[in-house]
Amino acid sequence: MWKLKTAEGVDGPYLYSTNNYVGRQTWEFDPDAGTPEERAEVEKARQNFYENRFQVKPSGDLLWRMQFLREKNFKQTIPAVKIEDGEQITYEKATTALRRAVHFFSALQASDGHWPAENAGPLFFLPPLVFSVYITGHLNTVFPEEHRKEILRYIYYHQNEDGGWGLHIEGHSTMFCTALSYICMRILGVGPDGGQGNACARARKWILDHGSVTHMPSWGKTWLSILGVFDWSGSNPMPPEFWIFPSFLPMHPAKMWCYCRMVYMPMSYLYGKRFVGPITPLIEQLREELYLQPYNEIKWKKVRHLCAPEDIYYPHPLIQDLMWDSLYICTEPLLTRWPFNKLVREKALQVTMKHIHYEDENSRYITIGCVEKVLCMLACWAEEPNSDYFKKHLARIPDYLWVAEDGMKMQSFGSQQWDTGFAIQALLACNLTDEIGPVLKRGHDFIKKSQVKDNPSGDFKKMYRHISKGSWTFSDQDHGWQVSDCTAEGLKCCLLMSMLPPEIVGEKMEPQQLYDAVNVLLSLQSKNGGLTAWEPAGGQEWLEMLNPTEFFADIVIEHEYVECTASAIHASVLFKKLYPGHRKKEIENFIANAVRYLENVQMPDGSWYGNWGVCFTYGSWFALGGLAAAGKTYTNCLAVRKGVEFLLRTQRENGGWGESYKSCPDKRYVPLEEGRTNLVHTGWAMMGLIHAGQAERDPTPLHRAAKLIINSQLEDGDFPQQEITGVFMKNCMLHYAAYRNIYPLWALAEYRQRVPLP
Repeated sequence: MWKLKTAEGVDGPYLYSTNNYVGRQTWEFDPDAGTPEERAEVEKARQNFYENRFQVKPSGDLLWRMQFLREKNFKQTIPAVKIEDGEQITYEKATTALRRAVHFFSALQASDGHWPAENAGPLFFLPPLVFSVYITGHLNTVFPEEHRKEILRYIYYHQNEDGGWGLHIEGHSTMFCTALSYICMRILGVGPDGGQGNACARARKWILDHGSVTHMPSWGKTWLSILGVFDWSGSNPMPPEFWIFPSFLPMHPAKMWCYCRMVYMPMSYLYGKRFVGPITPLIEQLREELYLQPYNEIKWKKVRHLCAPEDIYYPHPLIQDLMWDSLYICTEPLLTRWPFNKLVREKALQVTMKHIHYEDENSRYITIGCVEKVLCMLACWAEEPNSDYFKKHLARIPDYLWVAEDGMKMQSFGSQQWDTGFAIQALLACNLTDEIGPVLKRGHDFIKKSQVKDNPSGDFKKMYRHISKGSWTFSDQDHGWQVSDCTAEGLKCCLLMSMLPPEIVGEKMEPQQLYDAVNVLLSLQSKNGGLTAWEPAGGQEWLEMLNPTEFFADIVIEHEYVECTASAIHASVLFKKLYPGHRKKEIENFIANAVRYLENVQMPDGSWYGNWGVCFTYGSWFALGGLAAAGKTYTNCLAVRKGVEFLLRTQRENGGWGESYKSCPDKRYVPLEEGRTNLVHTGWAMMGLIHAGQAERDPTPLHRAAKLIINSQLEDGDFPQQEITGVFMKNCMLHYAAYRNIYPLWALAEYRQRVPLP
């Protein structure tokens, strides 16, 4: 059986940690573990997922939950409650439902204080990792038989009915992920007509029916070129010379969004070297299977701009195609010939690799995320196959893998700190400290130990990095990358904990560490008052016209976000209350400017666009909370009134809220089909209304929503897994498996605390 291990690791020549692996999550397979009943329970969960895979596409993340509940001998002893039609919700029934949710969720806490959870969903994360270990000759050591079995399960269980795979598990089929999944199956030993439910034959038919892999988007062309199933001359240039540009140019790495910078850094290195893996018999077969014409007859120059319409979210403007053509026709032929290949290209490759090593070292070889991780690892192998750099990368692969009833997937990295920050706030809102003191103490300890203690090493500004000392990451301290909203939520937790008895929740954080967190937040506010996520905004908006991807939007430069801004308001207001003398004027201006930003970016329908969750419901919860924290109310603020009207207008017949993920790419509110609702969306909307004082005006919408949440609770105190709720870059969804527990629980806690009940 599979087992989740948390906060485990042993320092050695290739693996090391800054805080003794707090927050680390790895899976191991033990062939002897589990009773026949426990194994049967796992098989039943897998079968249930498979049979319902087209109705509920995200996993229930059940394997580790079963393990934790078993290890802790959890049994739900609080009886279930139901609210009948026409019945009023009493304080007692609300408390009972809340306690059931709290006791269940508390049992899911790891020993180091965080809540583990899957953070996956995009279907282009895992195949490149399989490609890379295949190329480097480490396939069987990184992925033994049981790993391969679970990877294939994940691919089979998320194949669409038309034979393809979407950009993410709920998406329509795309050339990019269908081709990646097909090749992944073949590398893992599945025959061209094999796989569960004729997976390979159906996938190949989809690919060929849609024009073959010549119609891959640019990232797909890059990976296929690396693998030797495509020719580099069929890709647009990614010159590594970009990394030696003078800093005064508008197109400079320092002005790019960090994730974009980190992807194209190793990509440009591999492109600059024209790196191709070993041409094995399997690669030769794939060259025959994936094209409509013989491989050696393909006119590679003519396929550079081809892309399947299913993959296009951001169509490239003409000016971008002209730029690629200029580089392809004029620049590349020069840079790949003597003397420029020696004078310029070699220097550019050296500088690019210096940046790769710097980023690897400063993230303990985790890197910023999964797309970058695989590319940086492969670049290190391309530089020197037996290097310590590459071995350090191999040691951190397990940190990315996750196993659930739908198989093994690769995570974005992990959402340990993000989920735990909200989990702790939700539990604090319950006012059940006497029942869950040890849970709060462990969570507080995790958050304190996860704060980043230092800036990146050396002259970090020269390496295009921003301050990180005092911040919190999305995941764990080893990751090292500061994020504004994670920092705000971490700071808020520590401030809230400082107001409780230390004998219950542990010692409060030192003031200087709080000041460091505030310093990070203040540094990330833009002139328009909004907060960016990772680094200060530096690029000009027109640079987005040069977005080289086809399936993401707004990835070239850093932008401001509603959620980051609202989180920072919450934290700053609470900090100012508890530490009124520290940078008082700066913080007051910071809050005022942030409020102005939220008011300015409100949509005409009264909602706010959410960048990291689905979508207008999510953004509106954050914005209304931020405005309320700053003293804005329904009576003194038009934005609050409009936001409330939006939420009331979108409440569904059964009392809940339900928004389709399509709101994110379409940038307009799209309800779930057939009047369906989602408990996570319902929790967000409820809290947005409660922040805005709905209980004082008319609590009826809140009673209706609370009834839905209470009646949806499962026998053990859990809540059902429904649609995917996270998103990034407008067009790709992300499954936050802990959300189904955190937000219904938190909404119920706020409801019980702030809505008068009999």
